[in-house]
Amino acid sequence: MTFFQNGTHEELQCLLVQARSVCLRALDQYELAWNCIHFIQVSDTITYKIDTAPSKSYLLRIHSNRLSKEAINSELTMLQSLGTSDDLHVPQGVASRDGSYVLSMDTEEEGQYFDVTMMNWVVGEHKGGNEINECCAYRMGSMAAKLHEATTRFVPSVDFDRPAWGEESFKVDMSKLIRYYTRFLSDQAWKMYQKASHKILSQLADLDQNPQHYGIIHGDLHIGNIVFNDEQPNPIDFGRCGYGYYLYDIAHTIVGLYPAQRWEFIRGYESVRTLPSNYVEVLESFFIMCIIENYSHHSSDPRETSGLIDEQPYAQACIREYLRNAPFLFNAIEEQEVTEKFKI
Repeated sequence: MTFFQNGTHEELQCLLVQARSVCLRALDQYELAWNCIHFIQVSDTITYKIDTAPSKSYLLRIHSNRLSKEAINSELTMLQSLGTSDDLHVPQGVASRDGSYVLSMDTEEEGQYFDVTMMNWVVGEHKGGNEINECCAYRMGSMAAKLHEATTRFVPSVDFDRPAWGEESFKVDMSKLIRYYTRFLSDQAWKMYQKASHKILSQLADLDQNPQHYGIIHGDLHIGNIVFNDEQPNPIDFGRCGYGYYLYDIAHTIVGLYPAQRWEFIRGYESVRTLPSNYVEVLESFFIMCIIENYSHHSSDPRETSGLIDEQPYAQACIREYLRNAPFLFNAIEEQEVTEKFKI
């Protein structure tokens, strides 16, 4: 499966049995005196927290076939470069006994294998939306800017292989959403989504890939991929890192913030890097793009349907304002009434 979470319940159970075996055999390839394995989640990767005797932890990832071995190696190479920055604390790859950073592990099914990586565990705690104050938001903005500054200093090799996030990837997400939107959207709401997608694609077509505003980004810098250690935010999970606009990274984070916190995030970012003069208009497009991409990602999983329905009053209100060309990022807006069919 290209994405692990797209299987049926029975396929998922079978997958987790295979993953457990792969995890245990992979651990034999590392010089780690582990004493506990914690299953974390199934997403684009299957992840485990590995605790070792000296009270140190690691992250073991079992990869789907969404990315090639070369692409996984490219992620680790970039993180190694970012790790040299004094301003950032990011995950780092751990080599196996034979010096490999990506292991290919066979499964019980003939001809099938999984790539496995081990990472240092980034110490910190997640903060929920209610735990994030304006000071936290400011620090997150500063961290994001420092991350982007660091990626501009990274010089990729000729075989560097990472995805790009923009027009083509968004079209793929929309094509998936066409198949599943009826689970949580009325036909009228879907028409709004389609109009928004056309506006987003038009905006993307007009943007140039100026190195000041476009480069290697995290690609999934939402609040769940930021941990706080002594109130300092650190980015984790670079599995979607690739090429894109820096504003796209910003949009991922501020989707989970309130309007006043979004403004503090921007202030924190601009304390390190300058944003383009028309950033609000472009950021609004990326904001709606991130919302739609997220719904596309989760739409195929029936367990997510209830949550998607619950989010529609606010999401559709944002799309409504976006289509009206009314500023909404830093303003409180009235939630959209949704069709009775989709009320819980």
